[in-house]
Amino acid sequence: MTWDVRVRNNMFRRLPVERATGRLYGGRHRLRVVYRTRDLVVLGLGVMIGSGIFKIAGEQAAATAGPGVLVSFLIAGGVCLLVALAFAELSSIIPVAGSAYSFSYVAFGEVWAWIVGWALVMELLLAASVLARVWSLYATQALNDFGVPVPAWLGDLIGQQKGPDLFALLILLLVVLMLATGSRMSLKTLWFMVMAKVIVIGLVIATGLKFFSGGNLTPFLPPARPAPEADQTVLDAMLGALGGGTPEVFGVWGLFAAAPAIAFAYIGFDLIATSSEETEDAPRKVPRGIITALLTAVVLYAAVAVALVGMVGMDGFAKLDPDKLLIAAAFDSVGAGAMGKLVDVGVVLALTTVILVVLISLTRVIFSMSRDGLLPRPLASMSRYKVPSRATLLAGGAAVVTSQTIDVLTLEQLVVMGTLFAFLFVPAAVLALRRSQPDLHRPFRVPVAPLTAAVAMFAVGWLMVNLKVQTWGYFAIWMVAGLLLYLVYGRRKSQMKLLLDEPPPERPVAARLAAPPPGGGPFVPPPPGGQVAPYPPGGVPAAEYPGPQGTGSWPGDMRSGPVNPESPYPTGRYSTGRQPTGQFAREPSRPEPSGPPADPYAVDPGVPDPYAPGPYGSDRYGPGPYGSDDRYGSDPYASDPYESGPPEGRWPNDGEHQEPPPGGGRHRR
Repeated sequence: MTWDVRVRNNMFRRLPVERATGRLYGGRHRLRVVYRTRDLVVLGLGVMIGSGIFKIAGEQAAATAGPGVLVSFLIAGGVCLLVALAFAELSSIIPVAGSAYSFSYVAFGEVWAWIVGWALVMELLLAASVLARVWSLYATQALNDFGVPVPAWLGDLIGQQKGPDLFALLILLLVVLMLATGSRMSLKTLWFMVMAKVIVIGLVIATGLKFFSGGNLTPFLPPARPAPEADQTVLDAMLGALGGGTPEVFGVWGLFAAAPAIAFAYIGFDLIATSSEETEDAPRKVPRGIITALLTAVVLYAAVAVALVGMVGMDGFAKLDPDKLLIAAAFDSVGAGAMGKLVDVGVVLALTTVILVVLISLTRVIFSMSRDGLLPRPLASMSRYKVPSRATLLAGGAAVVTSQTIDVLTLEQLVVMGTLFAFLFVPAAVLALRRSQPDLHRPFRVPVAPLTAAVAMFAVGWLMVNLKVQTWGYFAIWMVAGLLLYLVYGRRKSQMKLLLDEPPPERPVAARLAAPPPGGGPFVPPPPGGQVAPYPPGGVPAAEYPGPQGTGSWPGDMRSGPVNPESPYPTGRYSTGRQPTGQFAREPSRPEPSGPPADPYAVDPGVPDPYAPGPYGSDRYGPGPYGSDDRYGSDPYASDPYESGPPEGRWPNDGEHQEPPPGGGRHRR
């Protein structure tokens, strides 16, 4: 097997950066540019700020960390910031749709890119389905809180945790229709809803701080206690196998135990990278958007946590009404029940924006994988709205089917698993590209990259082992199915394979010199695109030039013989025409003269020596009236050797004009 065949069939073939970004191949960036830096920040806040901001602080404070949950928010934010830095650097190098999928294709190869992309498809598809279900639950709760009557026949079709659900179906269809008809409409809607929910969050923080009590933050680190019985995580299984004791909550350990759940709330900043192709000046603006959106989300989450914990306290959460949203019940407990309705509105808006951004990202991942041939190529086609409508309809249709047929709320951790799996590859890709392609232009660089990337990978691994063993099992099944699909379809249809399978361009074939026509006509050049084959010293045998040789003479040739007016070639030494080597072939009929070899620069007796001294020329090696001009002479004003007088517009060297500067003669070879 030759090297080319091995490369074509190699599952680890890497996508060149130039092809990934379309610099050399063109036509790759077909998505319309619609985003600016502030749009990317809104996009990130749209997906990171969901219903979790209104409940996660209270849940973790009551069950895991106590008031120290405020530190847990900072720990989780620091972990996500390390990963965000890696996303920022790779987005500045490879600003294309696909996010971690495209990064892995360039850094590690095709099969790893498929695995990461398949994990992203699972994450985003399940996320859209789960969020549609949760949106239905909260929308139904909001109707009840506002006293809107719901018909009996409709009550069994909305707010359902499994089975057909009308609200979940409608919200997905609405978002898919919006995305399939153009990104500008969805962007304006996103801006409106994100601004509305940020206003709601601001009111929640301000109202909560009015009821803030410093005593509710003590003790900041409650004494550690064994964790309650729950589904076993991978970390629990590892500790049990090693005999390392049982997990604990509260205390110092509780601060780190709460961090994985909080980090899950920050997940979503990575989806900004999927919009790189639609961003103006993406190499600079996408990194800014990622980091700005993440830091803004961390500040908002921490502020809500301070307001909520300071308002209720760790012990107060156990006394809240479990049938209400946690933060709404907290406001009821302090006599601010009117805030509960405002929170209902904020939650519905927050979940709507999350669904919108998740479906945008799912569409872009499918579009990118289809463009590379790993999924059917027609999915990458663009509609008249300049968006990948086929990919959008496929993604939306799959989310609708999944949400209506599967109990997706029990698979919520699979969303986190797919995200963290992709997160693991991004810092590793930073290290791989720093080593393999250190000269790539990096508008953004991760500071202290080896250490930062290593800590990020360790932190992501820590989050992954805090997931349930059952979740790992489901994830393994999904990935095995995806690998089989790649071997059956993607490996054969890959655009990289097809590109390598194309035959190399034909090299121009050496063209033989054309024979002169009868009578010694002029030399006929080879056809365009041909190459002149090299000839041995001494010329080409006369047999390769059939036909009579010319009988004319050079100007000034005094030898006798008939003159053919149609032939520029004389009889004698120069009769067979000039050869590619720069010499003239010898006449076969004339014997080689005895004596020393002929001077290749000798001239015919009847032809003036082009380098002979003259009134306006110079000797080949000697000075002339206008300065030295040897074979590589430097006199730019030297006359043509065949001219009979001084060139027009030049002057004699009469002392009134300076000698021209050296450098660059007329006679160059």
